[in-house]
Amino acid sequence: MAAAGPRGTPRRALCPQLLVTLAILTLVCDACKNVTLHIPSTLDAGKFIGRVDLKGCLKSATQIQSSDPDFQVFEDGSIYATHAILLSKEKRTFTILLSSMENQETKIAVFLEHQTKDLKKGHSKEKILRRGKRRWAPIPYSMQENSLGPFPLFLQQIQSDAAQNYTIYYSIKGPGVDREPKNLFYVDRDTGNLFCTRSVDREQYGSFELAAFATTPDGYTADFLLPLVIKIEDENDNYPIFTETTYVFTVAENCRIGSTVGQVCATDNDEPDTMHTRLKYSIIEQRPALPSVFSMHPKTGVITLLSSQLDRELIDKYHLKIKVQDMDGQPFGLQTTSSCIINIEDVNDNLPTFTRSSYEASVEENTANVEILRIAVEDKDLINTANWRANYTILKGNENGNFKIVTDPNTNEGILCVVKPLNYEEKQQVVLQIGVVNEAHFSKDSATKSAMSTASVTVNVRNQDEGPECSPPVQTVRIKENAPQGSQSLGYKAYNPETRSSSGIRYKKLSDPRGWVSIDENSGSIKIFRSLDREAESIRNGIYNITVLASDGVGRTCTGTLGIILEDVNDNGPSIPKRTVIICKTTMSYAEIVAVDPDGPNHGPPFDFSVEKAVGSDARRWELRRINDTAVRLFYRDDLPFGTYDVQIRVTDRMGQYNVNSVNVLLCDCVTEYDCTSRISPRTGSSEVRLGKWAILAILLGIAMLFCILFTLICGTSGIHKPQKEFPNDITQQNLIVSNTEAPGDDKVYATDGFTSYVVGSAAPGICGTVGSGVKNGRQETIEMVNGHQTLESCRGAGHHHTLDSCRGGHAEMDNCRYTYSEWHNFTQSCLGEKVQLCHQDPEHNPAQDYVLTYSYEGKGSAAGSVGCCSEQHEDDGLEFLDHLEPKFRTLAETCVKR
Repeated sequence: MAAAGPRGTPRRALCPQLLVTLAILTLVCDACKNVTLHIPSTLDAGKFIGRVDLKGCLKSATQIQSSDPDFQVFEDGSIYATHAILLSKEKRTFTILLSSMENQETKIAVFLEHQTKDLKKGHSKEKILRRGKRRWAPIPYSMQENSLGPFPLFLQQIQSDAAQNYTIYYSIKGPGVDREPKNLFYVDRDTGNLFCTRSVDREQYGSFELAAFATTPDGYTADFLLPLVIKIEDENDNYPIFTETTYVFTVAENCRIGSTVGQVCATDNDEPDTMHTRLKYSIIEQRPALPSVFSMHPKTGVITLLSSQLDRELIDKYHLKIKVQDMDGQPFGLQTTSSCIINIEDVNDNLPTFTRSSYEASVEENTANVEILRIAVEDKDLINTANWRANYTILKGNENGNFKIVTDPNTNEGILCVVKPLNYEEKQQVVLQIGVVNEAHFSKDSATKSAMSTASVTVNVRNQDEGPECSPPVQTVRIKENAPQGSQSLGYKAYNPETRSSSGIRYKKLSDPRGWVSIDENSGSIKIFRSLDREAESIRNGIYNITVLASDGVGRTCTGTLGIILEDVNDNGPSIPKRTVIICKTTMSYAEIVAVDPDGPNHGPPFDFSVEKAVGSDARRWELRRINDTAVRLFYRDDLPFGTYDVQIRVTDRMGQYNVNSVNVLLCDCVTEYDCTSRISPRTGSSEVRLGKWAILAILLGIAMLFCILFTLICGTSGIHKPQKEFPNDITQQNLIVSNTEAPGDDKVYATDGFTSYVVGSAAPGICGTVGSGVKNGRQETIEMVNGHQTLESCRGAGHHHTLDSCRGGHAEMDNCRYTYSEWHNFTQSCLGEKVQLCHQDPEHNPAQDYVLTYSYEGKGSAAGSVGCCSEQHEDDGLEFLDHLEPKFRTLAETCVKR
């Protein structure tokens, strides 16, 4: 089966295909002379008729003319009806004349025929075969969109070479047949005629690629499939549409001619690169109409300026009605309209101007931060923009900075203020020149028109009755630092600005950091009260400042500063700040000595250094070599042994004032000074071995363990001779023990200092061994060792210890830590009395409720003494002694015990 194009061309049909190609070329050449177009009998204006290949006939054609005015030919070869036409004849002819710049001319004859003939299925086979032989392979076919029929509409015929020898059945597949849109095309099975069943929209389907098949009745494929391309010819059935219903552009006033304002754009769904989509833009209306200031490019839709006289102050907005039309603007082309709003943007083409050329204001002297005048301006530019807002400037008259002018953001007025007090005595009137410009730069040429408006302001200064004036605020006086006490000098002077006199002004010293001077109340002169010292720590740059208050008769005051310039006196000798130096003998042979002098430069360097003497060595074994005016190097001669040497160095300033400084020189076996510094005691300056913190901790732990071992041995030994007594069963209830005996109990000794006391032989194991106490005559005592003396625990009071000797007024014989009852009794009575005076007193030193009182004699008293809140016996101590209390003591004990 013959192919319609190069795709799928079979090898066995190569020679016939070449013949077909030659035939097509012949037809093209003939088309330059004769072109036949099938048209309906009625044509509307702007109706597309067909297309002629103008480029194939004359590529360089520059002029295209039609011999019939009813038809118009465009550059792409498309032919349109210029107006409605009714064809009365079946045929109509006209000529297309092509001409080039080289004077070449070519004519193409166009034949128009009525589309009335239709090839039906009933045509004879001979006619079909004869036609197939004439057109062996079908060329690609184009079909007009939105065709009116009649349907089915014959398109073309396909025929296979195998039809000469076999009975062939034809069929087609593809879009429009068995795929959407289905049943649009069909082929006659016997003849191969291809038909269309209904109209087609090109914007939906631009072309159809079908595949034709030729088979014998028994199903044998007699030939290759034939690709069929059916192109849908476009019809101008879509209006061009603007991309926006309303365009909004902004252009600055006073723009140059030809400036671009904006660009509009439209789209057309018809076939691209044809007359149907060749759009033309135009402006059809402008409001206001005059003056006409805008133009539109017909092809690009760019809006430009025709005039440079845009003035926002006159017209701030333009409305345009724009049109777009296809067919390159031909009258029969489809068109659409839209609107365009062009806003005129403001530029600073109007200067702010003062409403008056001169102004006048007044202000009282010595006042500041007050508003004295408001200045208004006029500006035609857009309000509340940088082109309208004003910036005010004081051009002349404000050399002292007394005034400032700012802009009120709401009214655009200039506010003139006084920021620095004026002095009536100096100037009674000030004339200012004020200028004003906009925030935005002026757009016009400043050479033709001044860019600043100016006005003058006269400010009158009103006089004020003011107090004394401290002027200048800082005054100085020169005094030698060694001036004797009582010396007088000029001081601070204030004056009355009206009279320019200092009479009637009194002075008072407000601040004098070191209390060195006093000030005369009437004259303001100063007197040296204490010795002046230029080298004092608080003095900076040799100036001592005091503050002076000056007041007149009615109490008006001013404050000034008097700077006392202390003239330097050579009252300090040079000194060496670094008194300890290290010389590492293995790396260096000298140490650097630097001297300083607190006096001024006239009494300072260059210094003269010399060695006076040396402790631990001969002074001649030390040598000084100068480095600069303030430093020397100290060398040692011979081979001095390691050690510390005290070298006395005299340092003399340029005026002969000197000091002898003692410098400790350490000759050390080291590499760096730090190696030797770590071995020097900070207290003595001598080399010693230091213990680390871990070594000290180990020693302390060892001592603690040794005390623990001794404590255990002593307590263990004392506990062997006497068995421990057990607590009674009701000890936890803290009740007095019921005793059946009425015999006198044992004498007891109690601690009264608020600390726990342990009784020898009680249930406090090990304590007796520590204090070295014992038992004698069946009684119990509590003692301890203090600084080698045995003392009672109860004797601690008022921050000191009472030894046993001091308590009883004599020496106590020690017999294995035992004392007689009389010795203990005498000791406890005196110490207890002293302790009771300090026990449980309130903040006003009044005794507590259970303070020890004097009782009347009711018989023999208890040897145990008084028991109360001052007792140091705690509930958790041993209570064995309660078993042996005398009857008289039991009543008192019951009142003190906790229930």
